[in-house]
Amino acid sequence: MNEADESAKLWKVNRTIHELVRDRGFLVSDEEIHMDLQRFREVYANQSGVVDRNQLNFYTTSRTNPADQIFIFFSEERSVGVKTMRKLLSILEEKSIQRGIIVFPGNMTPSARKVIVAMASEYRLEEFSEADLLVNITHHTLVPRHEVLTPEEKRLLLEKYRLKETQLPRIQLADPVARYYGLRRGQVVKITRPSETSGRYASYRICF
Repeated sequence: MNEADESAKLWKVNRTIHELVRDRGFLVSDEEIHMDLQRFREVYANQSGVVDRNQLNFYTTSRTNPADQIFIFFSEERSVGVKTMRKLLSILEEKSIQRGIIVFPGNMTPSARKVIVAMASEYRLEEFSEADLLVNITHHTLVPRHEVLTPEEKRLLLEKYRLKETQLPRIQLADPVARYYGLRRGQVVKITRPSETSGRYASYRICF
């Protein structure tokens, strides 16, 4: 892939990851989301047209809870190994941030994935390949609107319909939309679809 193609790809990835973070309730500037390709290259590429992935790293704060921060880390390593995971963890520790997303060009080794599991009690780590982020799946016409319920909204829903959690339809943790919103086990999403008869209708799913 030449530099022009690579920078165009990273431009799309950068936009999607900013949309993802915004849709999870974090502060994101409109400039990052609406930046055109030319401006992206001016800001992030060197004179040879190569984008420095380190320049794409960013962290931001929740709109509702200033103590809740997330750090987005772009790996330069094609196949992410333990060394890169250690680098990410050291940054999180230095900045006192408990949540991190690693974005990588190729794949992740099994040993690197084990780090995510091993550190789960201290850090909430997620991973996306750049290929996962080329397109924002929530913008696809076939993907209905998803809204993550707060714990209070979930409680009211279960009370209203006299349901137990186990009676709700399920959405898998590995579902692409669940991954986009960073769902955790037990969280409920409201899914709103258009309906020919009633305009639109809502259904609910619990992540498992």
